[in-house]
Amino acid sequence: MSTTIRTGGLIALLAVLAGCAGRDFVRPSPEAFRLGHTTYAQVVERMGESRAVSDGVQNGQKVRSITYRYTTTTDTSWETGVVPVRTVVFYFHQERLVGYAFASSFKTDSTDFDETKLAALSKGHTTRAEVLQLLGQPSAYYIPPMVTATAGEAIGYGYARREASGRYRAFSKTLRITFDAQDRVADIAYTSSGVK
Repeated sequence: MSTTIRTGGLIALLAVLAGCAGRDFVRPSPEAFRLGHTTYAQVVERMGESRAVSDGVQNGQKVRSITYRYTTTTDTSWETGVVPVRTVVFYFHQERLVGYAFASSFKTDSTDFDETKLAALSKGHTTRAEVLQLLGQPSAYYIPPMVTATAGEAIGYGYARREASGRYRAFSKTLRITFDAQDRVADIAYTSSGVK
């Protein structure tokens, strides 16, 4: 049965909180995984098989996602008392890569971002270059059908954490910024959940 893949990638980031060990990997680069070109088989060849594969629907189109997770107790996390976890979710439509979202609470490659800067973004005015200057390098990239066909493409920022203490306290936040044909902000979608 098909389920809708949420545009903010919140479900994928919440999956980080499960905290399984997995095999270590590095943050994907846009050069290594090209949207619209890289195939499902090429990602699996590079990343290995994933036990977390799911099918869903995005903007009326079938999309398959595969998730990779890594966590360890021998490394340092971005925040004190947080379990260091790294995750990446790849999205495919007709066997071609249409998006990926990376999130990390490791100190070395944390994807935490300052959501208070969102007030400086203006739909129809703020350019992609200004977004990058304000928020830094994105950790997620999307093309249709992960965004509407009229939008073209989007970038994203995401972060999730689970505290290592005896109490289970989790927090996640995602930001997706879609651009128009003039490379100006067309839409801003921010979500967060849990205890900050």
